[in-house]
Amino acid sequence: MRGNKYGAKKTVKDGITFDSMMEAERYRMLMLLERGGVISELTLQPVFQLVEPFTKMGKKKRGIKYTADFMYKQDGQTIVEDVKGFAARDFSLRRTLFDMRNPELILKLVTKKNGRWEEK
Repeated sequence: MRGNKYGAKKTVKDGITFDSMMEAERYRMLMLLERGGVISELTLQPVFQLVEPFTKMGKKKRGIKYTADFMYKQDGQTIVEDVKGFAARDFSLRRTLFDMRNPELILKLVTKKNGRWEEK
């Protein structure tokens, strides 16, 4: 399979195609946490509207949507995760728009360094 512009290669796990091996590994970890009762309601690829579609000077403009990697409940809170080898340049803007539109949700950037999962 062809990779993306950052060098990640699509990976299939449990019949699901993930954008990267790291994302597939995180899915496996989250599935174990769900089976163990640590998290619940694991969802893949949740979509959030960050900017509504609008019209400017008679021209229709598309809205902006953000697709995260995972969403789940933990300790009564809803967590949204984006798995990245590194934060893309536009992630900080995306996070700000996400937080503004979804103050009740927690957005975590998750990466793996030296064999350990880290959250930002």
